[in-house]
Amino acid sequence: MRTHSLSSIGGKNVLAVIMGGGQGSRLYPLTKERAKPAVPLGAAYRLVDIPISNCINSGIKRIHVLTQFNSVSLHRHINNAYRFDIFSGGFVDILAAQQTISGSQWYQGTADAVRQNLSRFLAEGNDYVLILSGDQLYRMDFRPMLEQHARTGADLTIATIPVQRASASSLGIMQVSPEQRIVRFVEKPKDPKVLDELRVDEALQSRLKLSAGEDHFLASMGIYLFNRAVLAKVLDNDRPDFGKHIIPDAIGTRRVFAHTFQGFWEDIGTVRSFFEVHLKLAGPNPPFDFYDPQAPIFSRPRLLPPAKILNSRVHHALLAPGSVIQEGVIENAVIGVRSQIGRNSSLKQVVMMGADYYQSEAQLQEDSSEGVPPLGVGSDCVIENAILDKNVRIGKGVKISPAGKPASADHPLYCIRDGIIVVPKNSIIPNGTTI
Repeated sequence: MRTHSLSSIGGKNVLAVIMGGGQGSRLYPLTKERAKPAVPLGAAYRLVDIPISNCINSGIKRIHVLTQFNSVSLHRHINNAYRFDIFSGGFVDILAAQQTISGSQWYQGTADAVRQNLSRFLAEGNDYVLILSGDQLYRMDFRPMLEQHARTGADLTIATIPVQRASASSLGIMQVSPEQRIVRFVEKPKDPKVLDELRVDEALQSRLKLSAGEDHFLASMGIYLFNRAVLAKVLDNDRPDFGKHIIPDAIGTRRVFAHTFQGFWEDIGTVRSFFEVHLKLAGPNPPFDFYDPQAPIFSRPRLLPPAKILNSRVHHALLAPGSVIQEGVIENAVIGVRSQIGRNSSLKQVVMMGADYYQSEAQLQEDSSEGVPPLGVGSDCVIENAILDKNVRIGKGVKISPAGKPASADHPLYCIRDGIIVVPKNSIIPNGTTI
C-alpha cells in the first residue's frame, strides 16, 4: 500500500479550490444579482467566508475560487477581504469562466469547472488539491483529514458526516469498510432496502460514539481531497460533475476513503434552509458561533459604529454594526450592517441583510421630495417570516406576512419561496403596502 509522508502533506503543500460558479437557482431571488457564495450570512459575513476561513485556520493559504454567474460582488468582496503579505506565499485568487483557445463553454458542472482550470492547478506545484463547496456553514479543521489521507495512502479522501434516516434520502450516502474505505456510493437513496444496506455498522457506530438504537448513515459533505496526479487522471474525460460521475467511478478504481466529521454542518442550498439556519443563529443556543478564538471566521473589515438600540425590545437577535433600531420590537431576527428600522416597527422571524451605504441628508431630502422611502424599514411596519435583501426600502405602515399565501409565488414587489416572503435587493415597497 502506498503511503504519504505526514510531513509532506501540511497546509503549504495543499491547494484549495472553492466551487463558486453555480447559478444558485434554488436560492433565487437572493442570487438574482449575485453569485451564491456572495450571499450575505449571519448579519456581517458572506457564504464564501466560511470555506476560506476554514482553509486559513487549517494552515492552507493557497486558495482559488471558481466563479461564473453574477460574480462582480463576489470578486469585490474577496479582493477587499483577503490579502496576504508578500512573504507568506498565500493568496485567494478568483478564476472566472472564460473563453480560451482550447474551449469557450461555461462550466458544465463541478468537475468541468476544475477541468477547465486544471492546467493552472497542476502548475502550482502542490501535491494535493482540496475541493470545497461555497455554500455550506460549518467550522472544520482540515488537518486531521490531511493526516488520515497520508496515513491510509489514499488517492482520494471524502469528508462525510453522520446523518439519520430522515435526512439520508436527500444526500449522497457512502458505505464504508471497517477501515473506512468507501466501497459504495448512492446518490439520494429512496429505496428502504438500499438504505438498510448503507447503514453504519455497529462497530463503526460505536467507534464514532453515535447514539445507539437508531440508524446512522455517512453522507458526503462535498469536500474532496485528491492527490494531484490522481485528480488529473480522473478528469481525463468529459464527465461534468464530481458527485454524479467522477466520485462513483473513482470508488471502483481508486483508493477512496471517508473522513468522518461530527460537528455542525448545514448545506445552505434553498431559501428555506437559509432562513431557518439564520433563526437558529439568532437563538439562545446557536449551533454555530462565528467567533472562536482558535478558529475565527474572517470577512471584510468595516469601519462602522456600534449598533444603536433606542427604547426597543430585542429578543433573540443578531445585530450587525451600523444598525439603528428606534422604539421597535425585534424577535428571532438577524439584522445586517447599516440597517435602519423606524419607530414602532415590529420584525419577527426576519432576516434583514442591511445596506451597502448610508444615505446623505441631501439624498434623503431628494428621496422624500419624490415620495421614495429611505433605505431600511420605515415606521409603524409589521413584518414577519420574511427575508429583506440588501438596500431594500420599506415605506411607513407596511405589513408583510406569508400568512394565507401560496408556498411559492412571484410578484413585482416580492417573491415567496418555501413559504418565506423574500423582498429582493434594491426593491422599493411604497408606504401603506400590505403584502
